[in-house]
Amino acid sequence: MSRPVPWIPAVLYGAVLLGGVYYAAIGPGPGARTAGFVGLLGALIALDGWGRGRGWDRWRWRGRRIAPGAVLALRVLLLCAVTAVDVSGLSRVLFVLVPFLAFFAYGSAAAVGLGVGCVAALAGAFTLWVPRWQVRAEYISDLLMFALGIVLAVAMAAVAVREQQARARLEGTLAQVAELSAARERNRLAREIHDSLGHHLTAIGVQLEMAEAFASLDPAASTRAVSHARWSANRALDEVRASVRTLGPGSEAEPVVLSRALADLVHHLDGGSRRITLETSGVERRPLLVLYRAAQEGLTNACRHSGATEIGVDVAYDERGARLRVADNGTGFDPAEEGFGLAGLRERVRLAEGTVAIDTSADGTVLTVGVPW
Repeated sequence: MSRPVPWIPAVLYGAVLLGGVYYAAIGPGPGARTAGFVGLLGALIALDGWGRGRGWDRWRWRGRRIAPGAVLALRVLLLCAVTAVDVSGLSRVLFVLVPFLAFFAYGSAAAVGLGVGCVAALAGAFTLWVPRWQVRAEYISDLLMFALGIVLAVAMAAVAVREQQARARLEGTLAQVAELSAARERNRLAREIHDSLGHHLTAIGVQLEMAEAFASLDPAASTRAVSHARWSANRALDEVRASVRTLGPGSEAEPVVLSRALADLVHHLDGGSRRITLETSGVERRPLLVLYRAAQEGLTNACRHSGATEIGVDVAYDERGARLRVADNGTGFDPAEEGFGLAGLRERVRLAEGTVAIDTSADGTVLTVGVPW
């Protein structure tokens, strides 16, 4: 249910009150009818004030809800009483509030019907109490002006209702946008945690296993593995801090040089029973975080799940963009069981308008990601 524009009834009440009191002062003088006029108009003003305080669609008396129709009927009775004691005749204009307020409570059909009823009631009153009013210009003019006021009141109510509905739709849309933005940010942070922190934790586990295996056989290799694990831990902390600093869509901090970042990544994972190689060709035009994350995802899956002993990382740059290829000789996986990491990677690449291809079998897996400049 829409809410009426509160200042319109107040303006009409104030104008009628001042006009009626002024007419009484310069004419017959204040008397009982003037006092009744002021009192009844004050009751109408109090009724509307009570409605605004409680909500136009939630009228209550002693804890019980009052139907808007009952309040509208009470308002009509008070208007009739005000008109009966008003010596100036100005209070007739207040009847335009009947269809105006009914529009908000019951809609356009009820407002138009009540408006027609008000015009008909005024014409009936003229017929009962004003002989031959049909040929008297002042009464015909009063009736036409009253009908015009009814039309304007209904039109104003329609405009107010549409404006309120438009505002409600806008607020709903803004709420949905805020919710979608929050969901997008949560998804972005989830991808960052999985792709960055998850990869480095895997690398730490791999290097610590290597350090434990070579502790007695090759102390130097064991020491290097511990150093690589420490590098991965520091790198994970740096990337977590960067993600926290750059909260918000589209504000991710990219590596300074992709080739250098990939070289560091491969260097700290290579060794032991697993050999990882990196090859690059072409000229890198700008950093591409999406390819760095794709390399992390491919290497993490190859090291953690596939049991691969040979992993090759190839990056090629050309005029159209860059292409990353991560191939391993592991056992492959079931494409139907694709996890959160690959799903997040596909979303990253989609936002970058790139492509993802995964070819997996019992002989190994090949992940290919292409991204335009």
